[in-house]
Amino acid sequence: MKYADKPWLQHLSAEQLAPPDPPPSMLHAFRASARRVPDRTALAYFDGRLTYAQADELSDGIANHLLSHGFRRGDRAAIVLQNIPQFVLALLGAWKAGGVAVPVSPMYKNRELGHVLRDAQVTALVCHERAWRSYIRETAADSPVGIALTTSELDLQSRNDHRVLPTDERIRPDDTPDLLAAARDAAGAPPPDPALASDDAALLTYTSGTTGTPKGAMNTHGNMAYNAQRQCRVLALPDGATIFALAPLFHISGMVSQLAAALAGASTLALAYRFETGVVLDAIREHRPAYMVGPSTAYIALMSRPDTTADDFASFRSVSSGGAPLPPAIVEEFRQRYGHYVRNGYGLTECTGACANVPPGKKAPVDPVTGTLAVGVPGPDTVIRIIGETGHDVPFGEHGEIAVRGPMVVPGYWQRPEESAAALPDGELRTGDIGFMDETGWLYVVDRKKDMISASGFKVWPREVEDVLYTHPAVREAAVVGVPDPYRGETVKAYVSLKPGTSADPDELVAHCKDRLAAYKYPREVELLTELPKNASGKILRRELRGVPGQRQG
Repeated sequence: MKYADKPWLQHLSAEQLAPPDPPPSMLHAFRASARRVPDRTALAYFDGRLTYAQADELSDGIANHLLSHGFRRGDRAAIVLQNIPQFVLALLGAWKAGGVAVPVSPMYKNRELGHVLRDAQVTALVCHERAWRSYIRETAADSPVGIALTTSELDLQSRNDHRVLPTDERIRPDDTPDLLAAARDAAGAPPPDPALASDDAALLTYTSGTTGTPKGAMNTHGNMAYNAQRQCRVLALPDGATIFALAPLFHISGMVSQLAAALAGASTLALAYRFETGVVLDAIREHRPAYMVGPSTAYIALMSRPDTTADDFASFRSVSSGGAPLPPAIVEEFRQRYGHYVRNGYGLTECTGACANVPPGKKAPVDPVTGTLAVGVPGPDTVIRIIGETGHDVPFGEHGEIAVRGPMVVPGYWQRPEESAAALPDGELRTGDIGFMDETGWLYVVDRKKDMISASGFKVWPREVEDVLYTHPAVREAAVVGVPDPYRGETVKAYVSLKPGTSADPDELVAHCKDRLAAYKYPREVELLTELPKNASGKILRRELRGVPGQRQG
């Protein structure tokens, strides 16, 4: 049997195996939903609501404003916003003007933002008004940006919620138009149809990829429309269901599995600005969503709150995890406490979100040797294979690099032909992730190739050690890295944060691992931290832990 035989098809239902028929673009998908259910709530933000018709009208106005100020088809528009309705409106407006959206984390500093603006040759920018005044104005001045619009997270809700910001004071910049005011002023006649096609770029999503400086993955409308339709088909949510945006929209998981899926399925997208555990829990109680996806760290944070109950998740049909490794112990604890099995998934920016996931009704197996939880199975139009150093297939069950081919894989990186050719030979994505597949098609991700630890010549994958640490009842989060060792060359070190109200000392955690792992794998040192460093999507950043002593937990 070969990977091309797609052994994973046995795990998919007839509905999931049916041939897809995605629209030409995400703009087509949105317009179809707006025509079908114009009065349905498209965006819910605290107690504010926007219908599909209102979102359509406001995004028309944004497109008209952009076009009247010189924005042209194919131009890039950066969106530097948290999870607020204006993010979606700006995205739709950029597409209606024929542009390419560049989602950017609001956590970026001047250097990171400046690189994206210059590399993508961004000509229009939408951001929070406070961020514009504090640093973005200065950064944009040294870039091609000629159109700037600002907005406030306090807009489009019926009340000012002090859990979002410590103050409800507005600080309107005097040198940029307000996004919503500009949209209303320019609303009326719809903009000319940009005639977007499946091979037009919808997003430039910046990623470090496997190596080098951040580069823009060109996620096409075809990539997005396919994965959005597949997400709707896999979830099979009731018509009009609510999807809660747990993951940030500027991250590819939030953009596709939440935003794009909601627009394509005419669902309601519930937003809560940014992840803060109490605010998220209140929003879930208010909106009673049917689905959400987020990193394992978000679920860990929700489980750490003593007031979280099973009733909080009673409305959900499905919950998923993506963007960060999901330890089996977390899946089991969440199931026992709240009655929901967290469905794993796997994808990259270059895959426009997920390229494998656990089908509804299935449970991912755990590899008996490594303790790794399977990340799911590919879809019917995808081929995932595990390859060796020369690009040849390795046998089922053996470790190698994960390679992906399918309709969700990007055609390349923005203005990086050499790096595109290296990462995507003949259109197949070389992910830089190490994993294996069993003979029935379940995919397992062991770790990033670059994170492998070589202790006395033995390979140690951090994920395996982390999964063992998560089985300790006091461990909330764990990250494992390799550190220099004069005898072994490298040795294993773990950084751990503990659950509130629990205790464990480093020696206890070392012994816990020593009892469960080979001698070369268990950590020789454990350091307790109050918090582990994370990126904007909630993924723990091992690179910030290597050789850098943190603040010890008191």
